[in-house]
Amino acid sequence: MPRKTNLDKRGRADRRVPLEPRAPRPKPKIDFSVEALDFKNVNLLRQFVTEQGRILPRKYTGLPAHYQRRLARAIKRARQMLLMK
Repeated sequence: MPRKTNLDKRGRADRRVPLEPRAPRPKPKIDFSVEALDFKNVNLLRQFVTEQGRILPRKYTGLPAHYQRRLARAIKRARQMLLMK
C-alpha cells in the first residue's frame, strides 16, 4: 500500500482561517517601590494573595520575574513571622 504524502496536511492548512494577532499583554503599573516590597508591609502583600492564602502567579500580578520572586519570598517570610496567614 503506498504511503500518504504531505499533500493532505497542506490541503487542510490552506482551508484554515488565519488567526488574528493577539493583543499585547498590558504592561503592569508598579505603583510601589522595590523597597516597599518587604515582609513587614502586610497591606501591600495581601493584594497579591488569594482569600485562601495562595500567592497569585505572574500571569495575574503582571510583575516582572525578579519582582515576583521577591514578592513570593516576602510573603513566605511574613507567614513565617505570623504576620500573614
